[in-house]
Amino acid sequence: MNLPLVLKSIHWTSSQIGKIQFYCWDTAGQEKFGGLRDGYYIHGQCAIIMFDVTARLTYKNVPTWHRDLCRVCENIPIVLCGNKVDVKNRQVKAKMVTFHRKKNLQYYEISAKSNYNFEKPFLYLARKLAGDPNLHFVESPALAPPEVQIDLVAQQQYEAEIAAAEPHNPAR
Repeated sequence: MNLPLVLKSIHWTSSQIGKIQFYCWDTAGQEKFGGLRDGYYIHGQCAIIMFDVTARLTYKNVPTWHRDLCRVCENIPIVLCGNKVDVKNRQVKAKMVTFHRKKNLQYYEISAKSNYNFEKPFLYLARKLAGDPNLHFVESPALAPPEVQIDLVAQQQYEAEIAAAEPHNPAR
């Protein structure tokens, strides 16, 4: 039987309260192995649901991934991330990204290749898990050099559009 490739990676950083370590399982959104993903969710304490802003199908799968995750891990902090914001041919426009509002999830636009906003989902989750909204990272992990440069002006415009659509919610 061929199983999906699931990568285990570790991200750690230092905060003012000590070292924080994240064990990250990339389930790669392989729908044909959907039931097998549940095994990786067991005992999960937090999650990042990531979709590709250049592929609408990945965003359409977000509700299914969220439902499956919440079925196994109840009441854990979850962050929704739109990745590949460095790519010019964006298919999932800012106004289309609404799922996080329905489920009261934090949302970040990121670019793994440019390291843009890389730390934000981890910092959000660390703050939730520690119960400390003032927690901050005092040291960053060693990142690979950016493979691409992001158009910050265009990205700031997308994020302004997302922010304009957000109802004010200080509880997040």
